[in-house]
Amino acid sequence: MNGRTTSRASGTVLAFDFGTRRIGVAVGERETGTAHPLETIDAEDNQTRFARIGAMIQEWRPVELVVGLPLSMDGTEHEMTLRCQRFANQLRGRYNLQVHFADERLTSADAATRLFEAGGSSFDKAAIDALAAQRILLDHLARTDAMDHDAT
Repeated sequence: MNGRTTSRASGTVLAFDFGTRRIGVAVGERETGTAHPLETIDAEDNQTRFARIGAMIQEWRPVELVVGLPLSMDGTEHEMTLRCQRFANQLRGRYNLQVHFADERLTSADAATRLFEAGGSSFDKAAIDALAAQRILLDHLARTDAMDHDAT
């Protein structure tokens, strides 16, 4: 036990850093607030993409999904925002899971910096996407934990 009181369900959460060529994926636990980069799906066609996502959902049995929402630095939406929202709607419809959005501004830049500082290549796009998904998930878990504590 970690001593925290929370009203939210415990369980596994999958997060996605959506892109048209690659999707970074991270897995985390609501109860502990931890997250780890899982993999990067390198597929442009929906059939391959959703086959892999379906396999991950079968394996990890998440209680919810989180999708990073790309916004301009001033907070406005753009073309990728709409594509990402469509992706989230497809996840919701295909897997009947609750899907949350998390602001993903600067997550890829943060991931590239962390990768470089750890001795990796800041040009490794697949690793950056998975690390960005981890940052998206950590931010979501921290935000929902703070909301739960504010409500008590």
